[in-house]
Amino acid sequence: MAFDIEMIKEVYARYPERIEAARKILNRPLSLSEKILYTHLWDGKATEVFERGGSYVDFAPDRVAMQDATAQMALLQFMQAGKPKAAVPSTVHADHLIQARVGADKDLQESINKNNEVYNFLESVSDKYGIGFWKPGAGIIHQVVLENYAFPGGMMIGTDSHTVNAGGLGMVAIGVGGADAVDVMAGMPWELKFPKLIGVKLTGKMSGWTSAKDVILKVAGILTVKGGTGAIVEYFGEGAISMSCTGKGTICNMGAEIGATTSTFGYDDSMARYLKATGRTEVAEMANEIREHLTGDDEVYANPEKYFDQVIEINLDTLEPHLNGPFSPDIATPISEMAARAAKEGWPTEVKVGLIGSCTNSSYEDISRAASIAAQAEAKNLKTKSEFTVTPGSEQVRFTIERDGFIKTFESIGGDVFANACGPCIGQWARAGADKQKKNTIVHSFNRNFSKRADGNPNTHAFVGSPELVTAIAIAGNLGFNPLKDSLTNERGEQVMLDPPTGHELPEKGFDVEDAGYLAPAEDGSGIDVVVKPDSQRLELLTPFEAWDGKNITGMKLLIKAHGKCTTDHISMAGPWLRFRGHLDNISNNTLTGAVNAFSMESNSVKSQLTGEHGEVPAVQREYKAANIASIVVGDSNYGEGSSREHAAMQPRHLGVRIVLVKSFARIHETNLKKQGMLGLTFANESDYDKIQEDDTINMLDLVDFAPGKNLNLEFVHADGTKDVIETKHTYNASQIEWFKAGSALNLIRLKSQAQA
Repeated sequence: MAFDIEMIKEVYARYPERIEAARKILNRPLSLSEKILYTHLWDGKATEVFERGGSYVDFAPDRVAMQDATAQMALLQFMQAGKPKAAVPSTVHADHLIQARVGADKDLQESINKNNEVYNFLESVSDKYGIGFWKPGAGIIHQVVLENYAFPGGMMIGTDSHTVNAGGLGMVAIGVGGADAVDVMAGMPWELKFPKLIGVKLTGKMSGWTSAKDVILKVAGILTVKGGTGAIVEYFGEGAISMSCTGKGTICNMGAEIGATTSTFGYDDSMARYLKATGRTEVAEMANEIREHLTGDDEVYANPEKYFDQVIEINLDTLEPHLNGPFSPDIATPISEMAARAAKEGWPTEVKVGLIGSCTNSSYEDISRAASIAAQAEAKNLKTKSEFTVTPGSEQVRFTIERDGFIKTFESIGGDVFANACGPCIGQWARAGADKQKKNTIVHSFNRNFSKRADGNPNTHAFVGSPELVTAIAIAGNLGFNPLKDSLTNERGEQVMLDPPTGHELPEKGFDVEDAGYLAPAEDGSGIDVVVKPDSQRLELLTPFEAWDGKNITGMKLLIKAHGKCTTDHISMAGPWLRFRGHLDNISNNTLTGAVNAFSMESNSVKSQLTGEHGEVPAVQREYKAANIASIVVGDSNYGEGSSREHAAMQPRHLGVRIVLVKSFARIHETNLKKQGMLGLTFANESDYDKIQEDDTINMLDLVDFAPGKNLNLEFVHADGTKDVIETKHTYNASQIEWFKAGSALNLIRLKSQAQA
């Protein structure tokens, strides 16, 4: 079934004339990324050239997708916007709240029992506002989007950083905070700084143990976790064309780990095959009619250095399987070097668990290749040394792989099948013994592996690899095992080697499913009431943030000076805190509890300037709020990397933090701060970070002159009476400054809706 076919027809109908307009303005060949961006301008046809990395541009995305953990806050905000219905096709996907513990059926039922209040809320809000709802168990948002909604040349936003998975079907798909989703659902333009372009040329063709996963693992090693910030990564070349559609999705998905705005591939036959296999032949036929517009121009790909800001070339003929980690997804190690590197670094080499699947690696192709390795374990009398788990990406994939015998194959080597949900990938893994915090190693085919990410244990060393490599390593039980050359001792004492994986791009018998898990919204939702109990511990209606009073903010206290990596997980943890994603005050009790205090090098311990005592970060901040004292958070480089969660911006705002001052921001988090009426500032001189002391009182000197391109000065008054004036930069444009003045972007939307009523 093809959803929203009329919308897709409209998008494709305007493609030729809008691309012609863009080509005239730019007066040169166009990349795919540029074609999609310029065809989705809010104002219609291009009339000016936008500066990459400089111009703020208003876009009109085609659709919105939200996962259940972020949808709660997004929809609570949308309820304040004064709109009767979502302005563009939108969906909610119940996937993040399902904990992985013992197995699919029991875990799913337990989740429904525990989260029933939230699921009922999401379903009723979706029903009321014309939003599609995918039930618990239907699958992980990004896999479901790829199977049902993504289409070549489209633009979508999603309230999850891995929305970029849809790039596997040739989209520009961008992870955002819930406030951005509200903009689009409210029929407002969506603002984005026009991205820079990174081109990745893929030559050759993969074979043997090398997979699409290894491409992004290699790219992450080259670019690091912040190397793609503010850029679209566009893949091209013979190697790209030779890959499957879902393989392309895998690469785009993990592109979130390099900070990229999104990643994408040009339309080709593999995408057409996937569209047809997933019941969207009509979409493939329409795409074929404008095929030349759905990929970059030949001249761009022939001379990429002229058209991209950076070019990377990878030869798939020689690309090795990789493992990335631990504690960061950009620590890339070819499998041939892992044994030596693990010994040098002191990484535990005994692998306790191998986990495959998730949104980034649970395609039919992935599962079939991993199953081919699992089947060899039994055939060659090998006993699996590590625990082994499988997380299907959707009910459609799960049903099909069960039909084709792959689940039975995994179970034959002791594998456990988890629910079609995010589970271990996002800290929703109730792993027995994790609380003991023992040093150990796991390998998985997920995308993110920051400390405490999977099981809450800071000593779990997590390494990322392809599903087939993870399966092989789980059989071997050793991190340094290289299946390309190492043998294993089987139950008979024989030395055997694993053959390279084999698999199928698409199921030979086609996909099948009994209940995909989709609930269509009511045609008219005006009579539907959305009820939130006043005493609910899971959901809380929002109170608008206060507008700026037009004065310099003075007398602020330093809440925390964060040292080193401070991701959105450090600012607002996932795991057990997911249950409070719809209750701003309750979830605010985890604010910055994972951040490392630069003065003590401890987490969740800061000095209160009111009492002189040290306390937990949220508790100290609540003291300041009760005393009507504003505060400031200071951070290091790439502050807010990782997830798109806007709670990391809303929580400090709710508790009374007014400024976040850092060396540099991750893109999504900086935008989220702006949306919530916060001041996100960066040091004009990064060394000024060192001048900030624990007992500082901070005064803004020239906020009353807040304007685009104009630096702001902050006065830091130290306990001994001395002062440092620190110059800060910002990236606020005129519209974003209005968000700040109004107290939030949502406040402005509501005011405009009221004016139109």
